[in-house]
Amino acid sequence: MNDRILITGADGFIGSHLTEELVRQGYSVRAFVYYNSFNSWGWLDSAESDVKKNLDVFAGDIRDPYGVKTAMQGCDTVLHLASLIAIPYSYHSPETYIDTNIKGTLNVLQAARELNVSKVVHTSTSEVYGTALYVPIDEDHPLQGQSPYSASKIGADQMALSFYRSFETPVSVIRPFNTYGPRQSARAVIPTIIAQLANGSNKIKLGAIHPTRDFSFIKDTVGGFIATMNSKKSIGDVVNIGSNYEISIGETAQLIAEVMGVSLEIETDDQRLRPEKSEVDRLWAENKKAKELLGWEPLYGDKEGFKRGLKETAEWFSKPVNLKQYKADVYNI
Repeated sequence: MNDRILITGADGFIGSHLTEELVRQGYSVRAFVYYNSFNSWGWLDSAESDVKKNLDVFAGDIRDPYGVKTAMQGCDTVLHLASLIAIPYSYHSPETYIDTNIKGTLNVLQAARELNVSKVVHTSTSEVYGTALYVPIDEDHPLQGQSPYSASKIGADQMALSFYRSFETPVSVIRPFNTYGPRQSARAVIPTIIAQLANGSNKIKLGAIHPTRDFSFIKDTVGGFIATMNSKKSIGDVVNIGSNYEISIGETAQLIAEVMGVSLEIETDDQRLRPEKSEVDRLWAENKKAKELLGWEPLYGDKEGFKRGLKETAEWFSKPVNLKQYKADVYNI
């Protein structure tokens, strides 16, 4: 634990939770956050004081190779989470996804190679699979770029694996399915539903409700990152992190309403619909490899686990200090 860990995207949803957990476990952490003139550390601004005082924060831009290499100096392990993730935004600004997700990943890999770091964990996404051709989806499932976002992540994943194959850079690719929990952006469906309900609206606006997803609670995803980081067996490989529980968006909305003790009516908002061929209709994770290689398994799997995760998420969003940070009446792409 004396080795220093660099976490890119530490200011984001998953990154901030991961940063906090590693600091609490006694690791030395350097948090790479996106530079801005407000000196904001994103979600790390709201971290407990015991976490903040033990953090080494580096403000920069993942697209800048010089800054990335500077941030990585003195670090033994890199957890690379920095990326653009909103699918609708990728429809009208695809080039930014190439710059951030592919070139940003290249910057991390090149610096890691030159500095001889001992482990790089690259973050993928279940979106790279596209609509399931078979279920549950294992790591051998074909990759299908159904949005500029997913295409950019496929490119980033392949770049990461190419460095392992070409230069023996010790890279592992972690592929989380739909992570949810406190702090998640309202561009994701679960915060969208909860925020609208918490603001007193029982008639909520959603896009397509027929697609199915495999939702992974943030604590399980964080556990998956730490297990991947500590597993030598994962080097050069791709590992799914998911609950192995499939549920539709419509059913998810009803379950959230049940957990929150309110009634619910869903109204289709056309601007929230993806183009027909871009919509990923079905995601369901096979997590057998994670259990075998990492010794990881979800604590919030199955329906009852999902309900527990939704309850914790709804409780966080329902606190006025947290809810006021979300514009529930505005579509967030």
